[in-house]
Amino acid sequence: MCYVIVTGRSLLWTLMSLGAALAILSALVTPRWLVGPQITKMTENGTERYTPTVGVFNRCTRLYGKSHCGNFNADGLATPSSVFPNCWKATLFFLALGMAVMTVTVIAALLGCCVQSIGKKSIFDLAGVAQSIAGITYLLGMTLYAGGWGSERVQRLCGEEAAPFYLGDCTLGWAFYSAVLGVLLTFVSAVLSGQAEKSTASDKVQDEMNEGKTLICLA
Repeated sequence: MCYVIVTGRSLLWTLMSLGAALAILSALVTPRWLVGPQITKMTENGTERYTPTVGVFNRCTRLYGKSHCGNFNADGLATPSSVFPNCWKATLFFLALGMAVMTVTVIAALLGCCVQSIGKKSIFDLAGVAQSIAGITYLLGMTLYAGGWGSERVQRLCGEEAAPFYLGDCTLGWAFYSAVLGVLLTFVSAVLSGQAEKSTASDKVQDEMNEGKTLICLA
């Protein structure tokens, strides 16, 4: 018999896992990790001001009088390091790897309502371990991103004084903080997975099952 079990803690874990994955995804695809100093140009229409920004593999700037955002990793990992810093290539790899792992755990969180174990192992415990691994890969990616601040691309944006872990004239954009939030939520989700497992295996759940209920919802 298939039981659908939803508890307050398992629902919180599911939402936390989903939120962590979305925070990293939105940060990864947004070119707002680094914000350069405002640039002023004189044009035929007057004074033009804009603020260039850079992400992990994309950027936003002003071209021909219009804002333009696009990728700079045209050749993928084979893109020259002067265009796509090697440290940022590693960042993209580790963040994408972590995202893949987190996607699996989000699916596991949704399946956890109906399937509580895989091969006699708790699906919550397995997902919690996977989320810890995802969090570590995220940390590696974030560290390597900051290590790439001394690259030619960053120096063109932030000034020649920019160096690894020092931004020069640039500031951190909201996408960087979104990534930090995603890392924190990932580790919190890993901890909550244990609480979710306990709540779905509690005596209250067992009592509901003994009464013949197949849909069990507990606070």
